[in-house]
Amino acid sequence: MRSRMLAVAGTMALAPVAALLVPASSAGAHGWVTSPASRQEQCARGLVECGAVEYEPQSVEGPKGLTNCSANKYPELDDDTLGWVPQKVSGSATFTWQNTANHRTLNWEYFIGDTRIAVFDGNNEQPPMEVSHTVDVSDYSGRQKLRAVWNIGDTAAAFYSCVDLEIDGGDGTAPTTTPAPTTTAPTTTPAPTSTAPPATTTEPPTTTEPPVSSTPGGGHELPTTPAEAAWRHGATYAIGDTVTYQGATYRCRQAHTVHDPNWIPPKTPALWARV
Repeated sequence: MRSRMLAVAGTMALAPVAALLVPASSAGAHGWVTSPASRQEQCARGLVECGAVEYEPQSVEGPKGLTNCSANKYPELDDDTLGWVPQKVSGSATFTWQNTANHRTLNWEYFIGDTRIAVFDGNNEQPPMEVSHTVDVSDYSGRQKLRAVWNIGDTAAAFYSCVDLEIDGGDGTAPTTTPAPTTTAPTTTPAPTSTAPPATTTEPPTTTEPPVSSTPGGGHELPTTPAEAAWRHGATYAIGDTVTYQGATYRCRQAHTVHDPNWIPPKTPALWARV
């Protein structure tokens, strides 16, 4: 019995020591931006030599409100001369966080310089193990350093991840364009309107056989030419017909039917000739 008690006591004594031997990086394993490749992601891939963060890219943790890339833990991440590979984007970019522990989240913030260009609410909930945000970067161009911050909801900690960008697309302001000169078409005077009506193809009216005369001589003599008729609207005239209008006599020059009351002989020389 005494030996069993000693064994239990020894085990209890060793428990705190074992806890101290757990690597700090395991307790601090949380999350970082993997795409576009952040500085610690480039370290993890071996693209840039940058010390211990190569083995724990998810552990760039510090108090909320820092304005650097290193969280005051990995100074290499603040060194802009280490040869970071710029990530090419245009207009907008989608940033993906890979989490190894999905803490309750206050929000995610994105900065260029001192300007916060985007924020996404975490609703104090546990996010998925992979989170993506699409951020508008169209107000910027060329080489820029973006700082992504994951603010934890139930602690004072935040995780930092800087991404070097090469932004194509200008500053988002529409270029000023000079309007094309306005050309004014020359003013043209319309040709005078002809008062003559269009030529018609009305066939001449059908003529009737003259009546047979009862006078001696066989009854085949031609009738006497009737008196000239007055011009009237709606009548049909053949070439050679004569009419009277306001005391004057006119001879038809072109076969037609009078469709317009204004086609009176004095005003339509194309149709009538005064005799």
